[in-house]
Amino acid sequence: MRHRAALTIGLTGILMLSGCSSGGAQTPPIDPAAFSEAVTVDAVTGHLEQLEKIAATNNGNRAAGTSGYDASVDYVVNLLEGKGFEVETPEFEYTSFDPGLESLTLPGGGSIDVRALTYSASTGPTGIASRVVNIPADETPGCDPSDYDGLDVAGAIVLVARGVCQFGEKQNVAADRGAAALLIVNNEDGMLGGGTLGDPETARIPTAGISKSSGDALAAIAGIVNLTLDTFMSTVTSRNIVAQTSTGSADNVVVVGAHLDSVPEGPGINDNGSGSAAVLETALQLGSSPNVANAVRFTFWGAEELGLVGSTDYVEGLSDQERAAIALYLNFDMIGSPNPGYLVYDGDNSDNVGEGPGPEGSAGIERTFAEFFSSRGIAAEGTDFDGRSDYGPFIDAGIPAGGVFSGAEERKTVAQAQQWGGDAEAMFDPNYHTALDTLGNIDRDALAVNSSAVAFGTATYAQNSAN
Repeated sequence: MRHRAALTIGLTGILMLSGCSSGGAQTPPIDPAAFSEAVTVDAVTGHLEQLEKIAATNNGNRAAGTSGYDASVDYVVNLLEGKGFEVETPEFEYTSFDPGLESLTLPGGGSIDVRALTYSASTGPTGIASRVVNIPADETPGCDPSDYDGLDVAGAIVLVARGVCQFGEKQNVAADRGAAALLIVNNEDGMLGGGTLGDPETARIPTAGISKSSGDALAAIAGIVNLTLDTFMSTVTSRNIVAQTSTGSADNVVVVGAHLDSVPEGPGINDNGSGSAAVLETALQLGSSPNVANAVRFTFWGAEELGLVGSTDYVEGLSDQERAAIALYLNFDMIGSPNPGYLVYDGDNSDNVGEGPGPEGSAGIERTFAEFFSSRGIAAEGTDFDGRSDYGPFIDAGIPAGGVFSGAEERKTVAQAQQWGGDAEAMFDPNYHTALDTLGNIDRDALAVNSSAVAFGTATYAQNSAN
């Protein structure tokens, strides 16, 4: 389409247009470079302080379906309405997951900690008693049926290593080969936490995560173990937040989004209070009727941690005309990691890692953010569109996407540490999906530059020519 083809340009090819405010009085067009300075780290941190207080008074988290999430929605909505935005909070239904009793008892006594993956099928209260079969790790551990060649796994509890493919894919392969249950072994010390099968319809066999050391111990055990994952699912209603400027072309909308929910294990200040706070402050600084060429739609997604539920429901509910009116989607998920990377979604697949390129226009978004970081003296790297955040449904709908990311549980390489500082061979965010994901563990410098990137990208495409 015409408006998407224009997005293949980078920062140097942006054409600034003038516009009008809704009251008829002329205001200067938004300048991306100047606007990037308007979204300050102090203001963004102020929002994070409020989100942390919300979590502290609501059982320590802001997870979908909880009072903490509802209070987070109220906080964002009140601020947006105070700036003159007309705010919608469309509801959607999703399947709530309760892990229930989680245990693994060893032959002769003793136990190993297990954590049910979200949407895991249930063993029932009595559990499954069976032998353990370890699937030797290769380049695609447990992702390919050939990984099981020569192994009798019918009725067994199967061990596979984490990595490469989605957990749901590993579960499907194991189920197809007749496994009674699946245990996914973390690829590093510590429990595999916050994992999901992605969709309740995916659930086929009981599936849980365990630590690397537990996996090593189980692989050496002969005899019968008993796995109990007494899981329970129910239907729950939650909300997204949608607010659009009254100015700019409604036929060429720039959607800017972040997920607002945390995991149940913690307050979610980096994941994803950081992205939400930066998007919120960008909206507040831009205002509801800025002088822009393209309308800007600010979105805050619910139930992302349960499998991109809110954003998927939103995109799937768009008419063909509404979908065509979206020029691009900018996604911001985790931008203040304590051992930060400076990562830009790989829109053109130049890294040739994982998934392919995004829809046409995604490469231009990547260049825009890369050039922004370069202007700050930072050499950003690409990060794969691996489907783990809310750009996923937009890409699936053929909408160009991009954004910035400071890293999650992946480890920073030696070369990256030399380039950006921080600790080599350590996780970008060692507090990922834990109770330690707090404001005290945010990297302020990363939060500052990434928040400016959010503002810059928003203003850039709010003014980008569609001609």
